[in-house]
Amino acid sequence: MQQYFGLRGKALSNALVWAVIMPAYLLFGYDNGVAGGLLDLPAWVELFPEIDTVNTVGAQKKHNSHIQGTVVAVYTLGALFGALSCALIGDWLGRRRTIMLGAVVTSIGSILQCSTFSFPQLIIGRFITGLGLGAISATAPNWKVEVSQTECSRAGHRGFVVMLEGLFISGGLAIQAWINFGFSHTTGGLSWRFSLAFSLFFTIIVFFSVPLWPESPRWLVKVGRIEEARHVLAALDDVSIDSPVIAQELREIEISLEETGKGTFRDIFRNGPARFANRAFIAAITQCFQQMSGINVLGYYQTTIFRTFLGLDSSSARILSATVFMWQALCTLIGAFTIERVGRRKLMIFGAAGMGLCMALIAGCTSHPSNHTAVHAAIAFVYLFSLFFATGFLGLAFLYSSEIAPLSVRTPITAFSTTSTWLFTFTVVEATPTGFNSLGFKYFIIYAAINWFLILPTVYWIFPETQGLHLESIDRIFIESKNIFDPVRVAKRLRANAVVGKDGDIQIEGEEKEKSLDEQTEEVP
Repeated sequence: MQQYFGLRGKALSNALVWAVIMPAYLLFGYDNGVAGGLLDLPAWVELFPEIDTVNTVGAQKKHNSHIQGTVVAVYTLGALFGALSCALIGDWLGRRRTIMLGAVVTSIGSILQCSTFSFPQLIIGRFITGLGLGAISATAPNWKVEVSQTECSRAGHRGFVVMLEGLFISGGLAIQAWINFGFSHTTGGLSWRFSLAFSLFFTIIVFFSVPLWPESPRWLVKVGRIEEARHVLAALDDVSIDSPVIAQELREIEISLEETGKGTFRDIFRNGPARFANRAFIAAITQCFQQMSGINVLGYYQTTIFRTFLGLDSSSARILSATVFMWQALCTLIGAFTIERVGRRKLMIFGAAGMGLCMALIAGCTSHPSNHTAVHAAIAFVYLFSLFFATGFLGLAFLYSSEIAPLSVRTPITAFSTTSTWLFTFTVVEATPTGFNSLGFKYFIIYAAINWFLILPTVYWIFPETQGLHLESIDRIFIESKNIFDPVRVAKRLRANAVVGKDGDIQIEGEEKEKSLDEQTEEVP
């Protein structure tokens, strides 16, 4: 029986979370936030006057705010292309090697950024850093060993473990905020170069830890490496490779591939019996909603908001920013412990409603910066926004967009949805400095409207509940649907004829279970 450091079963799954998932998502959070905390440092402004919005006013400040948004956002543009590339290389290289390649590319970008003495090198370094992280983020939701448990974990436990990703992302954001605060008290290039270099610590851990753990068993089945998949499943279940349990799991994976077909990237843009396009659309807008909720306004430019809109000094703004991210990390535990009880849809609806309310109240409070009570209230609503986001969309978006994707096209759909993540992150990060300069506090109202009038109703009408369902059962929701609104209704019907099995797994029963899986496969045109 194959073992990994002598670990099998639950011990192996737990080790994967802390040895691989944690450093990968700490890197994700760290790189997402680090540049936004450097924008007002004297040494940074002196070296890059093209993006100085601290010591400029009027037309010059407006011009610099455009350039600043582009420089900060070019990282997300690189991530967009990195994620999109995984649609071509993800199934060719496999989960582990794609992650390793992303770690190497990210390291190169980090070295270019922290060693720069010119504006063009900074831009190139940020683009390359994003390119590598985009590959990691697109592959992550498909590989339990590295970052996501949606392919390997038991259905009733899947949500809890994947939601931990949000905890690690927030942890990375908090680490970068405290490092930025600490080194802001130094002088010269050290005040910002160390912050940009520190991400190498995480990429090195990711690169050297990934090969030590098993590949995704579902990917192994897809590429025909059945015996390897058998050994991995046996290790994860802590049973013999000859166990009937392993044979059944392999059969379920094979049937899922037969039902959904041997999909290609082009297939995700047309429906067919398995409704690939429907599922790709839901996955993409889930990731879009995560970014367009307004989190990147607060995440990338939080220090700027505290200084510009609330009149706080640099030191206080940095301390508050760091504590907000720490608070957000704690709030992720709410989602982790409730997702398998409350469900995906309810948490997303709860998150969208709360984030919209907070954005509206932040707009109202920041419109009176001279009012100390209003300033304190605005700070409180920033913290409250983090609670709603961490509970409803942070880790949950990665989980949901991955688990609704069928195995045969899981890699291209995840690449497509993660590309959506970075496309809308780029849009928000690029537009925000200009939005602050042109609209002031009214800019926050835009995100209140997006949460209330776009995200909330869309989740309610077209997002089916997947709580507790095996990935193969989720396929059935879409196979039995006829239009984009059907999955919600079909999911409710299937769950009404179901019982809760061991470990919280939902076992579908009733009319649907009277047919064998082989008969269902034969009926799919």
